Amino acid sequence: MTDSKDRKESGGASEKEPTELKQGGEKAEAAPAEGAEKKAAAKGETPEKKAGKEEAAKPVEARAKGEGKKPPARPAARGARAAARRKKVEEPQEPSPKQPLLDAFVKRITDVVGKEAVEESYINRPNGHLPTIVVKNEKWRDVARLLREDESFSFDYLVNVSGVDYEDHMEVVYHFESLSHKHRLCVRVKADRQDPSVASVTDIWSGANWDEREIYDLLGIQFPGHPNLKRILMPENWVGHPLRKDYEPADPDI
Repeated sequence: MTDSKDRKESGGASEKEPTELKQGGEKAEAAPAEGAEKKAAAKGETPEKKAGKEEAAKPVEARAKGEGKKPPARPAARGARAAARRKKVEEPQEPSPKQPLLDAFVKRITDVVGKEAVEESYINRPNGHLPTIVVKNEKWRDVARLLREDESFSFDYLVNVSGVDYEDHMEVVYHFESLSHKHRLCVRVKADRQDPSVASVTDIWSGANWDEREIYDLLGIQFPGHPNLKRILMPENWVGHPLRKDYEPADPDI
């Protein structure tokens, strides 16, 4: 009897053990989760905040797919901006405050020298609304003397002279200022590229002397009437004119 009872008791104990172990396992599994929740609570993170972070970490396209939305139409936005820029460019500009002055300059030149003396005129807006005139090459000397001597112009100060190679033609660009009238003017004179030549104005503005020599030296533009047209930067025996766009040095190593 005792043996049987002992066996029953031991059997009963063995039957209870798995249940207790199972409950212990569940407690062990629940412990890490509870620990994580406690840590999150200590950091001030609620479940809602955590879910929001996880959602924000997803790629834009993945979120858009999950929510049934299309990704942002970036190319369309770029196209709209380009169209807005084109529209802005096409809108008529307000008249320049220097337009009346330019009109007066052109009228005076054409009245005295002739209509053919002015090939083009415009306002250079990026350069402070600078009145600009393109003068016919053959009429340049007559126009230059008028700009200096006529009271309505009185351009007594030659600010700068420069040369430009446009590949299909050459240009000499003059910037003038009247110290008495406080107005400015830009004059451009075109020349043939193969045999460029623009009449010298050193006898009208003595400050043109070295500028004309430099343009001749570096671009090869001739200035008939210059008192001493020779190189000023390069040696006299230098071959070619270094600022021409077709310039090829005689010695490639230099």
